[in-house]
Amino acid sequence: MNMKNIFLGFLSQIRSILMIFSNIFSFRETRLYPDEPLNLSLRYRGRIILTRNSNGSERCVACNLCSAVCPVNCISLKKSEEKNGRWYAKSFQINLSRCIFCGLCEEACPTMAIQLTPDIELSEFKRKELLYKKKNLLFSGPGKFSKYDFYSISGVNTTYDLKKNLSKKISNCVDVTDLLP
Repeated sequence: MNMKNIFLGFLSQIRSILMIFSNIFSFRETRLYPDEPLNLSLRYRGRIILTRNSNGSERCVACNLCSAVCPVNCISLKKSEEKNGRWYAKSFQINLSRCIFCGLCEEACPTMAIQLTPDIELSEFKRKELLYKKKNLLFSGPGKFSKYDFYSISGVNTTYDLKKNLSKKISNCVDVTDLLP
């Protein structure tokens, strides 16, 4: 019985050595990442960006839907209004140390301003550097949807000068006190 166990142990070691030598010369499955690029799918959810329209204006209208739908509350923004009445995000922050890259913010955005790109290099040495502000998130191009323009599709006129047209309306108003007997 003892001799049988010794023989089986020796056979097991020989088999292990043969398996090691057979795998030394086989094709390597592991990719050496920095040297060889990874093949990610186009639907991979990585770096979050804020895109612009084709005319260079920001797409974000500060509707707060992305912040409301975020399950971990990593998005915060403050709304402001331009002279022509168009809303924009005065400040926009994403805490990537909390983000789970679920993509719900991208789906909720009506203007397709917030998009997730297949970029995986998001590591930082300090956690504070994972708090991305608007200037870090703004992308110079339209992103995935180049021909989409929310204002042209929705029919909202952004060239409307509110103060100028309001003063015209006030000057054309009828004074109701003149109508009294």
